[in-house]
Amino acid sequence: MTGENNRKRLILAIRAALIMIAAMTGISAEVGTAAAQAKAPCKEMRKIKIGVSVAPPNVVHTPVYVARDLGIFKSRCIDAEIVEFEGGSSAANLAAVTQGQAVASINATAISQGLKAKQFWGMAPRLPHGYMVSEEIKTAADLKGKRLSATGGGVGGFNWVMGREVLKTAGLKVEDVQFISQATAGRLPGLLAGQLNAVALHPEDVHLAQKEKPGLHVLVDLSKLMPKYFFNAYGAADSMLAKDRAMVRDVATSLIEANRVIYNQKEKVIPIMVEATKKPQEAVSFSYDYLVKNCVWSVNTGFSRERTEWSIENGIENGDIQADKKPTYDQVVDIKLGEEALKAAGGPTKIRGCSD
Repeated sequence: MTGENNRKRLILAIRAALIMIAAMTGISAEVGTAAAQAKAPCKEMRKIKIGVSVAPPNVVHTPVYVARDLGIFKSRCIDAEIVEFEGGSSAANLAAVTQGQAVASINATAISQGLKAKQFWGMAPRLPHGYMVSEEIKTAADLKGKRLSATGGGVGGFNWVMGREVLKTAGLKVEDVQFISQATAGRLPGLLAGQLNAVALHPEDVHLAQKEKPGLHVLVDLSKLMPKYFFNAYGAADSMLAKDRAMVRDVATSLIEANRVIYNQKEKVIPIMVEATKKPQEAVSFSYDYLVKNCVWSVNTGFSRERTEWSIENGIENGDIQADKKPTYDQVVDIKLGEEALKAAGGPTKIRGCSD
């Protein structure tokens, strides 16, 4: 009887093993098929130019380099050429978008002024900059008569706009100072050489400036001065969206994936950032830690109706946007395309408490 029971147990065990093997074979086949589909050669590589707002880029601007160098663009059959501009508000940057030659950083002000384009991905919703000043400047009032940076597009460009906001806190106007227009690469050297008394600097440059000249200091944390300001969003011309919508969506999906890699794999992305920015690894690592800690990079679409609408109202208040030409949120943001890209990237998620 005991022998019979043992024989039955053995038969049942063999049957269970055969069922498991069959199931595993099926799963393996499915996985193999999926992998083959994922690695299927592209019918064609779709070419596109992607603009970066600074030459050379700051750490915050490097997601496009990560997407290119890690093959994320290539995996979606995108052949991306990166083009560096002298500011997101520069004539060259806006012309490239207007003419459908590139996707690049655009803002609501440009759209209100006639740029026929929409934002499709918010790269970095929050401001990462510190407004750094020379040693003798202790308050915003001390900026009167001083030389302030207007890099990134001159009058109306990013540094000019940030300087204006800081001046407002002391009741000063742009006429009370001297704005110096120069190449974006000249921001840090200009401050170190005494050619500038004040400039909005990215975290890596703040680190380098204080290391070189300890008397230099951050007068204002711009993210605290303007917590709802929308810093950087990528956009495309309406003509490009109409003609190559699928490609723009795939670009957005690739960039969402690149930002998620950035948050999760510091060791993999730091060398890419060092190469792109031409900055010391120590400074790049410092900036990376700051950007991640403060959720500067997006992990989803990056869009926020509140931030966009606040930025529009701020533009009206400052005279950059005419009230009768105030754009709506939907006129600025192609939220449907952003949501399609997010779905293709696996849907919304949260990384290290960051969820934009």
